[in-house]
Amino acid sequence: MRAAAVQLNSTNDRDRNLAAAERLVRAAAAAGADLVALPEKWNLLAGGEELRAGAEPLDGPSLSAARAWARELGIHLLAGSISERTDAKAFNTSVLIGPAGEDLAVYRKVHLFDVDAGGVSYRESEHEQAGEEIVTAPVGELIAGMTVCYDLRFPELYRILALRGALLITVPSAFTAVTGRDHWEVLLRARAIENQVFVLAPNQVGMAPPHYESYGHSAIVDPWGTVLASAPEGECFVAADLDLGAQERTRQSLPSLANRRPSTYVWPQLLEASA
Repeated sequence: MRAAAVQLNSTNDRDRNLAAAERLVRAAAAAGADLVALPEKWNLLAGGEELRAGAEPLDGPSLSAARAWARELGIHLLAGSISERTDAKAFNTSVLIGPAGEDLAVYRKVHLFDVDAGGVSYRESEHEQAGEEIVTAPVGELIAGMTVCYDLRFPELYRILALRGALLITVPSAFTAVTGRDHWEVLLRARAIENQVFVLAPNQVGMAPPHYESYGHSAIVDPWGTVLASAPEGECFVAADLDLGAQERTRQSLPSLANRRPSTYVWPQLLEASA
């Protein structure tokens, strides 16, 4: 399978964002990608009030456009994430679309970004609610696990996805520049190595209102932790072939997943350690 990560500089201009996404999705498909992934908030990246006002249902214009692209191009398309409208707070929702334009899976971001970083206060919980479901879905010959951005800092989620059969984990992101410089590649490689999975991580890049700056460096990482592709500055895509045979050989020669000892990881001990 050939996978591509699309890097965007999305802002509060939805029409412009959709046009940029379509152009790069088409370019990635023309370059042979079977699976193309868009970043977090690919259709609209702005402050909390604008995101709330611009939230869409799953049958709204942004995902409808993404389904049409996938159907026309005959690809799997990870529609990054969008603000999903509900009667309460929005969800930060990632949708995996199949080559017939059908929804294969819907994942709502579990971990909300309530963080102070680089002098900026981020409070996703003020305008979004957390999802509760861990999601995997078939993509061609493999099972994909779905995450979004801040989820990357929670290894428990990635281990569960690996134990549920995921060979690839997607991480559409708007990872901040200040944290990305020190943490982005380290975390991507760590999650890939410890779970022996491919990691497909399309990121936002550059400035977006009101004060967001995303790190870029969208990446594809293999189960050995090798960065197969890393994006330069600006809007672009990067692609790489996912060698499932090499992944299996890695898991056989260094069987860390098989060598786990779950009986020692009992919940009372974990709860005591966290107290």
